[in-house]
Amino acid sequence: MAKLKDKSPKATRPYIPGYGLPKSKKGLLQWKWAEDRLKKSRQYWIATTRPDGRPHVMVIWALWMNGLLYFSTGAKSRKAQNLEKNPHCTMCTDHAAQAVILEGVVETERNVEWIRDFVPRYEKKYNWKLGEMGDKMIALQDPVFYLRPRVAFGLWEKKFQSSATKWIFP
Repeated sequence: MAKLKDKSPKATRPYIPGYGLPKSKKGLLQWKWAEDRLKKSRQYWIATTRPDGRPHVMVIWALWMNGLLYFSTGAKSRKAQNLEKNPHCTMCTDHAAQAVILEGVVETERNVEWIRDFVPRYEKKYNWKLGEMGDKMIALQDPVFYLRPRVAFGLWEKKFQSSATKWIFP
């Protein structure tokens, strides 16, 4: 199973001119704030790029584990095809008022023993039996992916000006 490096990401302000963000680091969100939302989110948005450069956005289910966002999709899905050509993507939590946005590179999990562990965790979170889909994941016929974040943003609407945060990963 892959794992994010143990070091926490560095918190800073995002570059969004004209929004009146303070220059100081006072009020920046803690990385735990982001991780709590990544764990609790039910749906996630994934944005990939088609081979011709057009964007593709879709809702998916995922699990935040070990500092990475794990998800699966059919091997022939548009998402999987896009990620095969370009593994860079953006994924977001479901509540825009307390948004966490991850940008990074997607990799394929190939450890079958870990996928055997992933399937019941996924089923428990979503209260849904994967059945044949889970069997295909374990047989490495349908991919299990993980997003390794390079940068993340935390945007809390009620405290936007004081708390807007950008995290940079080592």
